[in-house]
Amino acid sequence: MMKNNIIKGVVLVGLGATSYGMLATFVKLSYKEGYTTAEVTSSQFILGLLGLLLINAFQRARRGSSNVTRPSGSNVFYLMLAGTSLGLTSLFYYLAVKYIPVSIGIVLLMQTVWMGVVLEALLTKSFPSPKKIIAVIIVLAGTAMATNLLEKDLQSDWRGITWGMLAAASFTTTMFTSNRVATHLSSAQRSLFMLMGGAVIVFGFAAYTWTGTFNLDIFLKWGILLSLFGTIIPPMLLNAGFPHTGIGLGSIVSSLELPVSVTMAFVLLGEQVSVLQWFGIILIIAAIIIMNVNAKK
Repeated sequence: MMKNNIIKGVVLVGLGATSYGMLATFVKLSYKEGYTTAEVTSSQFILGLLGLLLINAFQRARRGSSNVTRPSGSNVFYLMLAGTSLGLTSLFYYLAVKYIPVSIGIVLLMQTVWMGVVLEALLTKSFPSPKKIIAVIIVLAGTAMATNLLEKDLQSDWRGITWGMLAAASFTTTMFTSNRVATHLSSAQRSLFMLMGGAVIVFGFAAYTWTGTFNLDIFLKWGILLSLFGTIIPPMLLNAGFPHTGIGLGSIVSSLELPVSVTMAFVLLGEQVSVLQWFGIILIIAAIIIMNVNAKK
């Protein structure tokens, strides 16, 4: 039974990570059709909120209102506050892929590996273990290869690089807060309130950059896909899978997002990915494994 639960968890986490990996390619395709970042993010979050409201309503109807844990006012506030980093991550990441290839954008997002180590060291006021230091060095080496830093000058892409690093920093915050706030609530409830917090950021950005027009076609053309693969399916699958896999195995499986994203960009966008870049991607995945594998087991 234990083995079956682990396999179930691996499948759920793997599917969730794969969904996230498809997201940037869909965003890039929507850009090619002339949609703006504000239109892309707004449609994703609006439809995502509607989807999660329906899921929560279904859960209440199935279990009965009396059997559903009611969040307190402070739970809602802190979940929404944590969710603001989710909105910032989407904005920064989508802005990044406007200027750089998806294959490079996803590598920059994966800088959360070493950023997480640094943040953990600052919060716990302790020096990272040798294993984590080795993993950070491997990630940095892999990043240099995967972003073609060793082959060409990236100065012309400075906007994309900057947005990509900001996305990684914001995503690091999301990872640290999402599993520490109101954990007694269901994954659907927590996802809903965090998405509400992210929506505040996204809608604020949309209002700030509004030019007087908004193409409503985005909702049917790309909004449904973006909301499903970006705000509904992944958090539900990851929250359901991680309890079975544990953080270590779950983190290793979730690194599938990296090769899936690069492969999608290669197949659907025609982005060229060199052998050196693939080697860098393999190094980053290896670093994630090193950090999370338990040698004693």
